[in-house]
Amino acid sequence: MNENVLPIHIETYKHEEDTRDPRTSPILGAAIEVHRHLGPGLLESAYEECLCHELCLRELRFQRQVDLPVDYKGLKLNCGYKIDLLVQGEVILELKAVEKLLPIHQAQLLTYLKLARKRVGLLINFNVPLLTQGIIRRVL
Repeated sequence: MNENVLPIHIETYKHEEDTRDPRTSPILGAAIEVHRHLGPGLLESAYEECLCHELCLRELRFQRQVDLPVDYKGLKLNCGYKIDLLVQGEVILELKAVEKLLPIHQAQLLTYLKLARKRVGLLINFNVPLLTQGIIRRVL
């Protein structure tokens, strides 16, 4: 792959994301940086750890593995659900390192958005040749 092509593509993607939602642009920049250094093929936990480091470098506040209770008829049930990352208190990140994103992964993100009462979420699959192919953005 020609190294001159990749940064241009990333910059174009970053500009498009900035115009869509400035809340997600720095997060995606951090994820792209992680993927650029590590590439595909590692476990989700490695990407999460490195992404947290990148978020710190960019001075973005985040919480890891946030408990997400299920609200059933006013009863809060701890069913073991956790948000991978909650950035700036408003953007949910669901990280994956899978061969292919499935509809259930998108359903999981949408359910987490509803349960947490958040509007913006990113589903990021690091197991792709080019990270921009593994990003799905959802807004409620």
